[in-house]
Amino acid sequence: QVQFVESGGGLVQPGGSLRLSCAISGSGFRFSIMGWYRQAPGKQRESVASLSSDGHTNYADSVKGRFTISRDNAENTMYLQMNSLTPEDTAVYYCNKFPCNNCSWGQGTQVTVSS
Repeated sequence: QVQFVESGGGLVQPGGSLRLSCAISGSGFRFSIMGWYRQAPGKQRESVASLSSDGHTNYADSVKGRFTISRDNAENTMYLQMNSLTPEDTAVYYCNKFPCNNCSWGQGTQVTVSS
């Protein structure tokens, strides 16, 4: 089955930037739409950004203009460039297919924005 492994998280100051990576492996199957999700403490997991095979992107209003989703097809890797980070962006970030109702989740990568 397909596996998604997130990396690149860490501690960053408000206004800083961070780039997350998502390694996709374990199967030759290709998903039409991929996405990034996040879950903050005490909150429900939410969709942050999505990317279709034809290059169409969509973003949550809370991150629009600050985050950029992209992919590297040759290396089976998806990225999330995060700029102008605020404490409200603190969460565990996950990558997966889109939509992703009742699917399995990896361990994610922790992003903490604090001064």
